[in-house]
Amino acid sequence: MSPAPFSLSWSGSMCRLTRNVILGFFFSTAWVAAFAQVEATLQTADAILRFRAEATAPRLVALQPTGQTEWTNRSAEPPIEFAEIDGEAIALQWKFNANASHTDAHRVVFVYESAAPKLRLEWEWRAPAAFGPVEHQVHIENLEARELWLPLQDSFRFDWRVNPQLKVDQVYIEKGANKPSDTGTRELEIPAGYQWEGTSSTYAHPEKDEAREVIPWSLVKLEDQAQSGWYAGVEFSGRIHLTLARDGDSLRGVAGLNPNPGPFRTRMPPGGKFDTPTIFVGGFSGGVDGAGNVLRRWVRQVLGNPLTWKDPHYPLAVNNSWGSGMDINEVLARRMIGDSAELGLEMFHIDAGWFRGVGDWYPSPQKFPHGLAAIADEAHHRGLKFGLWVDWTQAALDTNPGALNARDPMVRDWMVTDLLPDWKPEPFKGQTIDLGVPAAKDWAQREVTRIVDDYHLDMLEHDGYLVAQGCDRTDHPHAPPDPGNTCIHKAWGSYWVLSANSTDVSYHAVRAYYDIYSQLRASHPGLLLEVCNDGGRMVDFGSAAHGDYFSITDTYDPLSNRRAFYDTSHVLPAAMLESYIEKWPTPRIETFRYMLRSGMMGWMTIMLDTTAWTPEQHTVAKEEFALYKNRLREFIRDADLYHISDRPDGIHWDGIEYLDPHRGQGVIYVFRGSTETESEHRFALQGLHSDHKYQLHFQDQSAPNRTATGQELLEKGLSVQLRSPLSSELIFVEDITRH
Repeated sequence: MSPAPFSLSWSGSMCRLTRNVILGFFFSTAWVAAFAQVEATLQTADAILRFRAEATAPRLVALQPTGQTEWTNRSAEPPIEFAEIDGEAIALQWKFNANASHTDAHRVVFVYESAAPKLRLEWEWRAPAAFGPVEHQVHIENLEARELWLPLQDSFRFDWRVNPQLKVDQVYIEKGANKPSDTGTRELEIPAGYQWEGTSSTYAHPEKDEAREVIPWSLVKLEDQAQSGWYAGVEFSGRIHLTLARDGDSLRGVAGLNPNPGPFRTRMPPGGKFDTPTIFVGGFSGGVDGAGNVLRRWVRQVLGNPLTWKDPHYPLAVNNSWGSGMDINEVLARRMIGDSAELGLEMFHIDAGWFRGVGDWYPSPQKFPHGLAAIADEAHHRGLKFGLWVDWTQAALDTNPGALNARDPMVRDWMVTDLLPDWKPEPFKGQTIDLGVPAAKDWAQREVTRIVDDYHLDMLEHDGYLVAQGCDRTDHPHAPPDPGNTCIHKAWGSYWVLSANSTDVSYHAVRAYYDIYSQLRASHPGLLLEVCNDGGRMVDFGSAAHGDYFSITDTYDPLSNRRAFYDTSHVLPAAMLESYIEKWPTPRIETFRYMLRSGMMGWMTIMLDTTAWTPEQHTVAKEEFALYKNRLREFIRDADLYHISDRPDGIHWDGIEYLDPHRGQGVIYVFRGSTETESEHRFALQGLHSDHKYQLHFQDQSAPNRTATGQELLEKGLSVQLRSPLSSELIFVEDITRH
């Protein structure tokens, strides 16, 4: 008999209730506070989570990956301890309100209230899908008729009880940012005394020797046969941190807004509401790829745009104009559109260089005398979608009507800091405005809508330092800065501000950014949104909920593309992971294929002048793009993914396996590195049935097609031989037993 999807019990009482129960129907708040604790359960196919409402604070009691070891939590999640009114910190006394609380098969909400000042806190957990992780968020409402200020409320706090002798590992993923690091995917043992903090924001610019930002997610697994454990992630693009520490029998940590440099404060107007960033917590078995195959599917179903995923052509094959750099013009664009159609590509994407000036997002009349709509119409006539790069929160010095002029008093008030009199923008970078300012947000909403409508866009890409994470203004909705602890520095044409209020600046700006894109999607169904911030600096789960795909790094050689994909594909759907393919030395046709395929494992964008290819390269590229659309794309969209080699180093072999368990088909991408001495390599495949037979098809005929048993491929591995360094092969796998 399968367990009930939800249960509720009263500790210390004779009564037990099950399934869809409203707490207040049966017991008074006073009785609960004095005599009992409330417990509830949420269950998905992959984990069971148990909760308890105690008198003054709620608790996640335990998390159990299905059929695996239970993790017991001994830490409550305490609500904030004080609120500030008129400069005075007032201690808060929280009490559980059973009548206002709610539970059902998919959602648990425990309500706590403070009488003076009047505040209401909702501690919410929800299971948005029948599989995968469970989401969690805390909501605090100001019931006073006056403004107050709140300190930091963590999104999630835990303290698992762990045997001190137990071997436990942590896995986390660094962002690809401007260039993937030499490590990227980090798997570390968690010994006694271990301490870790991972941070994430809308734009990392670390100092020398400073830790790289991470995708806001962390996994902990046991070194047992099942390779089971738990993971947590944050669905927010702003200033986030996750921590993990181990001492004695304690494995503890937090996830939520970054408290540093702090102290964090946020304004609560009368009737206002503060929502912590949503986090998700899940259980798994089958190691890191076991977790990833569930999480990627969950991100697609829960966070992804349903209209995007309904399109069978997603992800697209794209030609980007940056092959001509900032010199793009009408003549070059029309030539690229023609070649894109000839090659079988599906979208033409104009990158930076098309505009009158930074902040002046109108086409240059010298470069595009007939405007951009005419270029879009030409692309549409040739059967292509049309996309455009716009850094739409950047102000500069253009004075044309419609330009975001940094010297305009209105725009000056929106910016994150004042500019020096001699300030000048970079060729495609200016100064960021604070979207958290309502007037700035309204302008941005109108501007992106105008751009999409006027230029007939099918896709809008943003780039650069788009969403502010620091501001020294005192009249914006965010908290004011600390005058004694504010740092302002310049990088790439922009001034950056870091102060005690930076996390609150980021909180407001990111929420405004989300609102802008949500409204844009609602008014333009089917519009694609690319998330790029000078590469992979904004690769996170909040972006996954508001964009359709990511630029995952700002360095586009074959090794960087494969490294960034290897890392990011642990947690995000492969179809959302864009690799730009740039010009790279290809003395042999095998190396040319190697270059292309290194960017063909997810969303593929060509970023070089295809008209400069040789006839042989042009023919081979057309064949590869057809293969991508007709065979590879369905695996990229729907299949499980396994990392069947070490992370790419460019010297040795590396590979990725896609396997669709429902169709019994898959494809193996293999790449030979630069070494002259390794012409053969074996890849141990995963996900196959040991007692089934499989047909192997070698796309480049590096070996004869053959059949093999699942046991052979799982245990001995798939042997691949390639004569030349820096070459590749695609091996298609089909389960012939099931057919």
